[in-house]
Amino acid sequence: MAASMRCNKPRGGIRSISLPCRPHSSTYKMDQELNKLKTWEAEVSTNAPTAETICNGLSGLGELYRCTDDLLNLPLTQQALSALQHDDPFNELLDGSIRFLDICGSAKDIMSQVKVNAADLHSCLRRRPKGDPSSFTKYTLFRKKINKDAKRLAAVLNQLDNRTSGSQFADSDQHLISVIRVLNEVTATTISVFNYVLVFLATSTKVKSTKWSLVSRFMHKNRVACEDHQQMNEMEKVDAELSSITSGSTKESGLLKQRLEALEAGVEGIENELECMFRHIVRIRTSLLNIVSQ
Repeated sequence: MAASMRCNKPRGGIRSISLPCRPHSSTYKMDQELNKLKTWEAEVSTNAPTAETICNGLSGLGELYRCTDDLLNLPLTQQALSALQHDDPFNELLDGSIRFLDICGSAKDIMSQVKVNAADLHSCLRRRPKGDPSSFTKYTLFRKKINKDAKRLAAVLNQLDNRTSGSQFADSDQHLISVIRVLNEVTATTISVFNYVLVFLATSTKVKSTKWSLVSRFMHKNRVACEDHQQMNEMEKVDAELSSITSGSTKESGLLKQRLEALEAGVEGIENELECMFRHIVRIRTSLLNIVSQ
């Protein structure tokens, strides 16, 4: 999606849309999917983002992308966007699709690393029930690494922080205006969902840098919710239990094993959803390139 299509307030960035005209049922379906994601965001913004809620968000985003691809493949849409293929809005769509592919692929790789490192620690605990300090240190260092990786991805998302309105196309046909507006909403929604993926990865980290504004706000909000409702996601539960063991306040590793097992399963689900999202974004980019080649 477009680099200049902004989600000004990601925590409230998923909005229902009201198109001036509905030339095809796909726009109505997109409106429905956006409303579903708005409900999802209201849920995830008041609780720590668990693997299940992240999977639900990515699954809903996938449905939105299916509708977007249908819209882009309408002859009327292709004709309208073809006239813009040398203008900034269309070029930003192509550039944004590459950025989202990079973020999605990187997030999937990180999830794979989490699964491997959690499995390694889990395996160590099965061999040595009281654990091995070196394995604890290894996992802790890994957690610091993925926090940095999440920060890097958040910086890329922050670059997608402008927004093009449909006002500059006021003299254009209503279908083009509708398409531009709905693509703005898809971009804002993608930024919001991907941000919550990063929150899941780094929710227990204290963020000091103001440059990570989007994720730091999400993380603070979710940390407060976690404290108020005594809720933690799978990543936090492993961190908390590991901290108890390494500090000596807990000597049994049984609960940590359970936490690691839940984390492995949850992360695998997110990894699968990210793989599906990667394919959806590829299809959107292909549809855009097909418009260029016409």
